[in-house]
Amino acid sequence: MRIFDPHIHMTSRTTDDYQAMYDAGVRALVEPSFWLGQPRTSPASFFDYFDALLGWEPFRAAQYGIAHHCTLALNPKEANDPRCTPVLDALPRYLVKDSVVAVGEIGYDSMTPAEDTALAAQLQLAADHGLPALVHTPHRDKLAGLHRTIDVIRESHLPPERVLLDHLNETTVKDARDSGCWAGFSIYPDTKMDEDRVIAVLKTHGTEKVLVNSAADWGRSDPLKTRKVGDAMLAAGFSEDDVDRVLWRNPVAFYGQSGRLQLDIAAPEPLHEGNSILRGGE
Repeated sequence: MRIFDPHIHMTSRTTDDYQAMYDAGVRALVEPSFWLGQPRTSPASFFDYFDALLGWEPFRAAQYGIAHHCTLALNPKEANDPRCTPVLDALPRYLVKDSVVAVGEIGYDSMTPAEDTALAAQLQLAADHGLPALVHTPHRDKLAGLHRTIDVIRESHLPPERVLLDHLNETTVKDARDSGCWAGFSIYPDTKMDEDRVIAVLKTHGTEKVLVNSAADWGRSDPLKTRKVGDAMLAAGFSEDDVDRVLWRNPVAFYGQSGRLQLDIAAPEPLHEGNSILRGGE
């Protein structure tokens, strides 16, 4: 089983997770920039973070045979903080980097006017740079947030087939699919979706333009949830081809619209800017 996790925050994970993911079949991933759990106090914090997603994390992933790409953006939660919004002006110099395969995560958190502005601006940046967009649907008032998101997408210059609506559930999947966008499901131990629920969605709505991710981060989450979904699909009667479509071909097709996917892993360099993942090593 080959797996492409299209949304996982490896900055928050250890190298043990990389090894376990490889052993489970993960060979590629996309790491979206996201909220760190506490407020950033200046744009410079974003820039160091973006640089790590472009340098250190691909280096770490390569040590374990996993192709690492990222998406960059001002995330919805921090779009409300005026200390952070200057990041929007700096994004264009990052969006030209080779391993950036989308603008994201963008979307809504609390559905404020500031989030409206940031979402519209970053959809335009995606269109300007020929990139798809990874859109975070809100955890609260999810259906209302989805409708508002779709309205903004329709007013933008970015075609819906270049948009992935993520964190969907049973209440939002039909409208998301009717919009022409791609549908993403985050599988979590306690919140969001679980394996049984996403299997039910796949039985009802099919596997076309559907992506499943672990969204593993610094909270209680599981970077092997993609593999567990694949196993659950097989147990539920889906074919190996169905599993390969959802866990590999669909994310490759969506992020491949960037023209930047590099899925072949070269022999990893031993050092990144003079540093090894082996702490205390030579």
